[in-house]
Amino acid sequence: MSLSSRRRSLTSPWLALPVLGAGVALGLWLVPAVPQASTRLLAALPQALKSPAAPESDQIDYPSWQLASADAASLPMPAEVSAAATPAPQRLPPAQSSRLPDAVQSAFTQAGIVPGAVSVVVQAAGDAAAAPLLAVAPDTPRNPASATKLFTTFAALDTLGPAWRWQTPVWLQGRVQGDTFKGDLVVQGQGDPQLVVERLWLALWPLWQQGVRRIEGDIVLDNQAFRLPQTDPAAFDGEGDRSYNVQPDALLLNYKAVTLAFTPRPLEGVAQVEALPPLAGLAVPPTVPLADGPCGDWQSRVGRQLTASGVAFSGRYPAACGVRQWSLALDPAHFNARALQGLWTAMGGTLTGQVRSGAAPLAPPTWSLDSPPLAEVVRNVNKYSNNVMAQQIFLTMALQQRRAPAPAEPASDPEEAASAASAAALPPALSPLPSVTLDDARASLSGWMQDRLGLAPGSFVIDSGSGLSRHTQLSAVQFTRLLQTAWGSAVMPEFVSSLPLVGVDGTLRKSHATPGSGHLKTGTLRDVKAVAGYVRGRNGRMYTLVALVNGAGAEKAARAFDVLIDWVATQN
Repeated sequence: MSLSSRRRSLTSPWLALPVLGAGVALGLWLVPAVPQASTRLLAALPQALKSPAAPESDQIDYPSWQLASADAASLPMPAEVSAAATPAPQRLPPAQSSRLPDAVQSAFTQAGIVPGAVSVVVQAAGDAAAAPLLAVAPDTPRNPASATKLFTTFAALDTLGPAWRWQTPVWLQGRVQGDTFKGDLVVQGQGDPQLVVERLWLALWPLWQQGVRRIEGDIVLDNQAFRLPQTDPAAFDGEGDRSYNVQPDALLLNYKAVTLAFTPRPLEGVAQVEALPPLAGLAVPPTVPLADGPCGDWQSRVGRQLTASGVAFSGRYPAACGVRQWSLALDPAHFNARALQGLWTAMGGTLTGQVRSGAAPLAPPTWSLDSPPLAEVVRNVNKYSNNVMAQQIFLTMALQQRRAPAPAEPASDPEEAASAASAAALPPALSPLPSVTLDDARASLSGWMQDRLGLAPGSFVIDSGSGLSRHTQLSAVQFTRLLQTAWGSAVMPEFVSSLPLVGVDGTLRKSHATPGSGHLKTGTLRDVKAVAGYVRGRNGRMYTLVALVNGAGAEKAARAFDVLIDWVATQN
């Protein structure tokens, strides 16, 4: 069954909700109607949106994704899992060279990386039949870390389309009397990766716009579309409160991360601390003492300590840091409930009931909130290597495939045929939303890779849509096949522009290769380093470049990658 690219239109009977990309515009729209405290909250939105919206996985994973020795025993290293994928050549033409250029080899040697740990393929983009300029161990399966996101995001653009949007429907089950809504407000998650704080506000705005300030009932949250096991967020690297370790959720509110904003007040000798979004019941100290000296590793100097009621600080904040933000995943298991209740309270509303889990009704929603278009979401995923957003897309493709109607078998009985026709005509809003698992997502993406890219079954392993896994196995040839297919597709502009620009932005902004020479996705884990994408040659011709390194010290390959990118950029 093919993934459906059709989009259900769920709109409010009285309001078409705009999707605003900037907190400033939202603030200007809402300020006249909200209390002063809420106005201050809105003023902080533009800064807060930068941090939780794009945790830069490939930047922070150098120290933070290092596995402790205990974790390394439970998570197989690349050499141990390579047998899971059987090398299968993908008919790559004979290469002009199978040896790394001297300057590139020298850079790898200086980094202490042995030749057998490296796979590289360079080929002219748009000409899969051309002899590659370079092909080193092209068929060897390796762990690509976050470069896996290339498969996830291109598959989504290819099957759903760049203009596709998620919807988050809302139901009012009750009636409005004056400034009081008597009943339950139900919110159903369908996988939106960017349901951030200002869009949460939009989800509640229609009720506020009707003059409602009091909810006599419950706020019901339905996240059953993703059927996922309970996992320990600290299992991968022991850093359970880091935002890059947040697990996917059909109703992912603000990435389940709270942003702590530190603003120095030198005359008072303290830094003011504010939390966004406001979480009900979360205790955060209003200030932390200031310290002298350079900014440096300011987070360690602040010394966060998680408590039963929230977070505390044991250190001081360097005044030299100026205004900074710190995104933390505090109490992810109860984040949604705390965020919805905290936001409604910040707007000046009251809730007499509770925020609880439940099922959405089989009825048309009262209104629905659209996400930004998929192309915009994909850009945020690839530029900043956002893990949880990639997992949301990974699961969403399986969900949309499950929602697509299966071809009907001809019915021999006229009554059965009439019943089937009646069921097929049922409005989507009156049909139960299916639920999917990570295994469903793996099967969906793997099937697309076989059908669209022609990859042989068993020649690769897809374990995660984000690349935060020790089990994913892909070869440089398979990456090249993806890049060539994407280059010839209708969504090529959206896909290529979503990748970090060398030396300019995203996870490649600190690259020392020639600035602007290419668009490439990076990947980093302990003993894993990868880069894949497109580089412009000297004559203006584009080349696909894939480099995968697995083995001890692979993280030190960044300089060698820069040299390799510059070598490709000199080709005619």
